[in-house]
Amino acid sequence: MTFCECAGLPPGTFILSLCSCPANAQPRGKMAAPTNEVDPPLEPGAAPYGNFPNYSRFHPPEGRLRLLPGGLLRRLFPSDPRPLLGLDVGCNSGELSVALYRHLLGLQEGKGSPEQPADGKDLHLLCCDIDPALIERAQQSSPFPDSISFANVDIMDSSSREPLLSSYLSRFGRSTFDIGFCMSVTMWIHLNHGDRGLVEFLAFLSSLCRYLLIEPQPWKCYRAAARRLRKLGRNDFDHFRSLAINGDMAERITQILTRDCTMELVCCFGSTSWDRSLLLFKSNGSNHEGGEPSEQQQ
Repeated sequence: MTFCECAGLPPGTFILSLCSCPANAQPRGKMAAPTNEVDPPLEPGAAPYGNFPNYSRFHPPEGRLRLLPGGLLRRLFPSDPRPLLGLDVGCNSGELSVALYRHLLGLQEGKGSPEQPADGKDLHLLCCDIDPALIERAQQSSPFPDSISFANVDIMDSSSREPLLSSYLSRFGRSTFDIGFCMSVTMWIHLNHGDRGLVEFLAFLSSLCRYLLIEPQPWKCYRAAARRLRKLGRNDFDHFRSLAINGDMAERITQILTRDCTMELVCCFGSTSWDRSLLLFKSNGSNHEGGEPSEQQQ
């Protein structure tokens, strides 16, 4: 199977442009992280970091998983005998993280085990979120605690993220992740940290991951998020009205990653029913373990 059924390319061929798959197939300080001590439950729409308490109910994991082909890990890492490492940024309460883990390893709900994945790969995920209450829920409900780790961290705070990431990677003798997941997170980084924060976030992920699967929110979601806050009588996002990176956000993020972050677009897997594209990028950098040699190195 090719990455995109519309591509018609033989196995191992990368698609270097967006595929025409059908739609259904600026302060840079820390975020004011939520706490789980005295905060009351969030009102509907009052989640300024995307930390909705019941996110998977209105954007279920299946909406993304149906777009991802089976055997994806075998296609991306055909000869890696070591455990594959994944980083999931903005994991919320972990439902999508667990569903991705099952899907990528070919594990059916209630069947199989991480020790004997149908895909023949060994995968370990580090999943992080800014909301400690969501992370606590994820930790308590995880069916794969030995393979999926959940951690509370502000990914934009380097003093917090670096010890966590370094400690995790050192357990495997690694300095980078094989694949990163950034599912409907870019808008919240953008709104809270501005244009510069978004570019720095994407540069950080591209430097840390050999592959990056990203689901950018379209610009209409930015307007809707700002409108929800105003309806609740809260202050608008600090950067919303000054963002110069706007419009077609999938295209703008693709430009940043390919132009500024030495990544190439492998494939667009299509769009979810809520109109968000799933884009897979590959690093062209030389600082990733197990990376394929460039033409100059061959």
